[in-house]
Amino acid sequence: MIFFGILVGSMFLGLVVQHFIGPLPPFGARVLLMPIIMFYGCLALPVPGMLALAFCGGLMWDALHVQVELAGEGSAEVALGWSIVLYALLGALMNGFRPLFQRGRWEIHCLLSGACTSFLVLAGYLMRTFRHEPVEFIFNKEVWWRIGGAGLAAALLSPFFFFALNYLAFLTGYDPQPVRNAKRTST
Repeated sequence: MIFFGILVGSMFLGLVVQHFIGPLPPFGARVLLMPIIMFYGCLALPVPGMLALAFCGGLMWDALHVQVELAGEGSAEVALGWSIVLYALLGALMNGFRPLFQRGRWEIHCLLSGACTSFLVLAGYLMRTFRHEPVEFIFNKEVWWRIGGAGLAAALLSPFFFFALNYLAFLTGYDPQPVRNAKRTST
């Protein structure tokens, strides 16, 4: 339970810090820290913890990014709650690879973190595109760089976050990789 609280606090801190990191040149890709932490939590926690973490992460993301027009119809730029569902689906995908992570293999999860982060950016872009009239799909080089660049940054940063969060789990007494640690103690 302590480790879950640390993950939620880290996600909130990551959400705040990522807004102070400027866009990466040349095309403005953002560094998204909160999804990296959430995806680690999806690997480290069992399914109920993963779902609670996805709910917290999606709620934080929506609370920060939903822009409601107060004048006029009151329609939202992005629907409130869509991130919770999206984070739960991507968290379930990451949690499906949990047995591999528990045995000490983390490489595929770092790459998958990048792909899932790119998917989050793409889903946000598509949601905003469908909410505007007329619907125009503009997929130029800048849009692809923003989508792919966020995933590339997440894939490059995730090993550092995974190691740091594994160390925090160790300090709190939570063992996210019991199969790997059982092999170490039996030899």
